[in-house]
Amino acid sequence: MLDNTDMHILKELTKNSRITMKELGEKVHLTGPATSARVAKLEDNEVIEGYTIKVNQVKMGYLVHAIILIYTKSTNHQPYLSFIKEQDQFVINNYKVSGESCYLLECKFPGNEKLNEFVTGLSNLVNYKLSIVINK
Repeated sequence: MLDNTDMHILKELTKNSRITMKELGEKVHLTGPATSARVAKLEDNEVIEGYTIKVNQVKMGYLVHAIILIYTKSTNHQPYLSFIKEQDQFVINNYKVSGESCYLLECKFPGNEKLNEFVTGLSNLVNYKLSIVINK
């Protein structure tokens, strides 16, 4: 069970996962070693699954951010999943979802030409609805 200090640690690590244990300890009113022990326990208990970075996709050259609802044509999803695996440089997230569609696909593309190539290949396997992200 997580206590308020654990929740505060998680909140601070979510804001900045590169914070030092000493700085984190000051924010949560613990010593650096005590904070380090708490973080290690959260990792051991798999509450913290890993650390990551946030990348600015536009600065990386990916100007088009697309959300694509996927409707499979059959119960065999493997061809679609194989296609997504082959196109991983464009795929940010592929969520299997309940509701209207089967998958929610989040993608990034350097431009409309690559987006068009992607959806052309996709249309051979599934039906889809495409939305372009205007602003976050």
